[in-house]
Amino acid sequence: MFTTGRIVFAIIFVIAFIIFMILSYRKDAKNHEAYYKNAAKKVAIYGTLAIIIFVALRFATAYLL
Repeated sequence: MFTTGRIVFAIIFVIAFIIFMILSYRKDAKNHEAYYKNAAKKVAIYGTLAIIIFVALRFATAYLL
């Protein structure tokens, strides 16, 4: 199914992709601090809010209707 050449290509591609992503992240790390300050808190708040609304709607439709 997979030839040796395809397996070697896939391995090299994955390694190169990971290295490229690490280098790109390090390059943009300074911008992340400036532009995405407190982003994790906002994601946590909105995520928690979405879960609470979902659970409340499931409860309302299962037991009240």
